[in-house]
Amino acid sequence: MTSFSSLLWIFTGDIGIGKTSVCQRLVNEARSLGWDVAGILSPGLYQGGQKVAIEAVNLRSGERRTLAWRINSGEIVEGEVIHTQEWRFDPDTLQWGNNVFEVAAPCDFLVADEIGPLELERGEGWVAALAALASRAYRLGVVVLRPSLLSHAARWAPARILVIRHPGQAVTLADLLEEDWRQPK
Repeated sequence: MTSFSSLLWIFTGDIGIGKTSVCQRLVNEARSLGWDVAGILSPGLYQGGQKVAIEAVNLRSGERRTLAWRINSGEIVEGEVIHTQEWRFDPDTLQWGNNVFEVAAPCDFLVADEIGPLELERGEGWVAALAALASRAYRLGVVVLRPSLLSHAARWAPARILVIRHPGQAVTLADLLEEDWRQPK
């Protein structure tokens, strides 16, 4: 790993705007430069144009696991199941993800896609991602955070915020590492 000042970016934007896609393009770019890429990317799984599940991809190993399934309308989730209003989470995948984040840093590029209410409001989910991000043991870090949770962004100060405004928004590693770069209005 190259010695470098640690930069952290928070990617935010509307649901389905392409935050994970931007992360994937940056991961591909970092790998092409020989960077050590770590963390988790969480692409959606779709059927008939509807997001029905969320996958988790270990960016170092490429291992993939199903993280969550959409809760059907009218379905009642009971017991010890970890869930939000929309998603039921696999506890084994959550633990696996914590294991991934526990050994993610140091690295060149750390990705946490996505940190949500489980971690920030309930202390569940990928809590090890919070520690990995706080370690600043990376050249560049990216955390995906929904707009409704931006009030939690202060925990990562001095992180920068990039609002993904449209699908396919062009962002490069050079953009993120450039001190004078400003997000488009």
